[in-house]
Amino acid sequence: MWLALPGIGQAVESVRVDPATKAIDLVPMVERYRSDGDEIRISTAPGRDGIVRRIAVKARESGTRPDWIVFALTNDTDEQVDRLLVAPHFRLTGSGVIWPDLGSTRIEAITASQGIRPERDDSPDADIFLVTLDPGTTVTFVAELRSAELPQLQLWNADAYKDRVNGLTLYKGIIIGIAGLLALFLTIVFVVKGALIFPAAAALAWAVLAYACIDFGFFQRIFPITEKAEQVYRAGAEAVLAATLLVFLFAYLNLNRWHVRYSHVTAFWLVFLGALVGLAVIDPPVASGVARISIAAVAGIGFILVLHLATHGYDRAIMLVPTWLLLIAWVTAASFTVTGQLLSDLVPPALIGGLVLIVMLIGFTVMQHAFAGGAFAVGQASDTERRALALSGAGDIVFDWDVTSDKIYVSPEVEHQLGLRRGALEGAASDWLDLIHPFDKDRYRTSLDAVIEQRRGRLSQDFRLRGSSGAHHWFRLKARPVIGTDGEVIRVVGTLSDVTEAKTAEERLLHDAVHDNLTSLPNRQLFYDRLETALTFASQDDSLRPTVLVVDIDQFKTTNDAVGYAAGDSILLTLSRRLNRLLRPQDTLARVSGDEFAIILLSEREPDRIISFADMVRRAVTTPITYAEREIFLTASIGLALHDPQIAARREEVLRNSEIAMSHAKRHGGDRIEVFRPNMRSDRSDHFTMENDLRQALDRNEIRVLFKPIVRLEDRTIAGFESMLRWDHPRLGRVGPEDFMSIAEESGLIVNLGFFLLEQTARELAAWQNALEVEPPIFASVNMSSHHLLRHDLLQDVKAVIARTGVLPGSLKLEMNESLVMENPEYSAQILTRLRDLGAGLSLDDFGTGYSALSYLLRFPFDTIKIDESFVRQMADNKPVILRSIIKMAHELGMETVAEGAETESEAIELYQLGCEYAQGPVFGEPMSMLQARQLVGAAPEAA
Repeated sequence: MWLALPGIGQAVESVRVDPATKAIDLVPMVERYRSDGDEIRISTAPGRDGIVRRIAVKARESGTRPDWIVFALTNDTDEQVDRLLVAPHFRLTGSGVIWPDLGSTRIEAITASQGIRPERDDSPDADIFLVTLDPGTTVTFVAELRSAELPQLQLWNADAYKDRVNGLTLYKGIIIGIAGLLALFLTIVFVVKGALIFPAAAALAWAVLAYACIDFGFFQRIFPITEKAEQVYRAGAEAVLAATLLVFLFAYLNLNRWHVRYSHVTAFWLVFLGALVGLAVIDPPVASGVARISIAAVAGIGFILVLHLATHGYDRAIMLVPTWLLLIAWVTAASFTVTGQLLSDLVPPALIGGLVLIVMLIGFTVMQHAFAGGAFAVGQASDTERRALALSGAGDIVFDWDVTSDKIYVSPEVEHQLGLRRGALEGAASDWLDLIHPFDKDRYRTSLDAVIEQRRGRLSQDFRLRGSSGAHHWFRLKARPVIGTDGEVIRVVGTLSDVTEAKTAEERLLHDAVHDNLTSLPNRQLFYDRLETALTFASQDDSLRPTVLVVDIDQFKTTNDAVGYAAGDSILLTLSRRLNRLLRPQDTLARVSGDEFAIILLSEREPDRIISFADMVRRAVTTPITYAEREIFLTASIGLALHDPQIAARREEVLRNSEIAMSHAKRHGGDRIEVFRPNMRSDRSDHFTMENDLRQALDRNEIRVLFKPIVRLEDRTIAGFESMLRWDHPRLGRVGPEDFMSIAEESGLIVNLGFFLLEQTARELAAWQNALEVEPPIFASVNMSSHHLLRHDLLQDVKAVIARTGVLPGSLKLEMNESLVMENPEYSAQILTRLRDLGAGLSLDDFGTGYSALSYLLRFPFDTIKIDESFVRQMADNKPVILRSIIKMAHELGMETVAEGAETESEAIELYQLGCEYAQGPVFGEPMSMLQARQLVGAAPEAA
């Protein structure tokens, strides 16, 4: 009841706040006032001392005449009591039918007569204030209302309110999820089937989803809107719901076939509801009231039509009777709710859930009608049986599930392959669950259930079956249902094929793409991905401080040369295992280059502990490694890049900072730890100067191509050349590849340099071949880096160069070292095969120095193997056992051999005696210019 007073209010009765009570409804206990001015004077409720005081409260805006409510709360306990005062913006209960209340902000501000001032909590759904009552006090509260309506006002225990909100949020999320899946499903069925009832059902499902999203506040959270706009959307959703319900009733009952008048009435009603959506923009309460009346009218008139047509034997109407009865019950409950006869807070969410249930029943009814019938299925069944017999006669693996007796038959080949007894796979479909991999069971069960329920479609699924040895084999099931005359599935027939090899290759391809082949640690690309993820999380969580450590082994190349490449690989493996044992699950260890490891450290946050961890890493590296009864001592230079939350650094920049710190440690003697500081970048000025000079070297014509002769040992003629780059620096003179190739790889210039080398070599090779008519033709080898092999346009570059220059097929050889192709063997095999098909020769460089399985050599289409000079040096100790084995293996595989590093005539003779076809080294000449190479080629026949 509203009291109209000239700004003066009487004393109010207080409400006792019991700490054990979770919620108190204050609506019956508040006094409401309409004032003539912007100020109200209130007599407070008497406190413990019985004294009644007077307070004056002014409106937030001068000159306004707001409505007010007044209530008093008493805390008669000895402890401070905190409560949440909640006034929801929208409440379906009691909202009304004519000019309904569509929600708005309810309370502008609250003033307390004493104690702590109530604080507003941010909430998009309600006005929430934190009210604090001191022990033994009675506090009178005066609230300035934003609107005249106050449908609900409750005082909540904070924990109880949080539990209520969480529970409702979970329920709302489930309802919205079900509604969304239902709408999407009906839309997909509409696309597949195309009958008119499907778009009508899908439209109704989407309308219910939109109504639920708006009523539950989900739409408002995704797209923040004003109160006025929310009222428009709410009224519009109710109008659209009424329209789609009418469209579904018309389409499903096919009313136009009964009387043309039905079509006219429906069309007029739809136009009216369409205009109602436009009216919602101008006057939402009026549009909402008319929409609510329309929903009730559609439900009532539709029920009469359904009963009428059902009594006349119309199958569609008979199938719709249960669903429409539920709709009538829903409309009745909704009417009682909006008129205030059902007051429970659980009723509005339950109504939305009931609406989704109605749409679900409508979907089932539509599906049941749409896929009924069996005449067409009979023809399919006979065709399917013929296909199954044909597959069985061809010896393929047949899968046949007799659904009626629930018995599966498969060809004996599967049981033999899995090592199972005959008939082990025959039986109920559920018996296969014991043999199917746990990760595939649900998909297997769901797919078979879907075929039975839908009675149509094709089944294509991959799953794993366990053999008698415990190993799993991948199989691909392709099947389709056979429909009987009653419209039900009687069989599911198809084929099983073993796809284990393809799946294994796919998994290896995915693994090798992001892991180092030697250590199985993440490579640079996977390291970048994890670092980017860590940096993203750190930007959102201040407690995360990812630190990047780069560990580089000092003088590892010298150690590698001294003990051999096989020992070097074993050392790297040992170090990777040692470093991995120091990490926790949230940390990452990666091998980013030959002897360089990188760590993402998330388990430690304090700088002192990070430095201690880095010292543990250093000591792990310096611990001697025993190999072939000798101890190998190593040291490491470690660079750290600490996380700075004030700087949004990119992943490449963070790793580069760590590498700069590592280089700083290495320049100061190694075996030390350095933390990155910005001034360290200036120490790399020489490096950056070289990089800038290298970027301009090609344009300035400073890059030279030299050719190292390769001799045919049988007659000592020039068989070909290996091309290589040299840089004639204007200030430093001639610079070898060991001084600038690493800079080129870091900066990405290696791609341009590689293409330059490839094109110049091909041009020179074409000139030699045009001038000489020798058989076999002279060849040239070009060394390719990892940047070339991993580029997708490498094939196009090679194809274009061969086409432009016209070199003979197989004479332009691309050299790739063993470690490069083994980084990703599956991908390398594909690229190498395509390069060979383009007409390029393929040479495996530094064979025997990498860490790989010889079985992969059969998969790579190399025509030449280049033997590393370390094996040639073994001839000096009269131990050419490995060299002889390599040459013999290459010949059995149909490959030729080129020995590197031949220094003396005696070595050349012995290589020839071992069966080696070609050799290169100091005894046959050092790298020479293009002109010198041409002169040597022209003089070769005379020398012979």
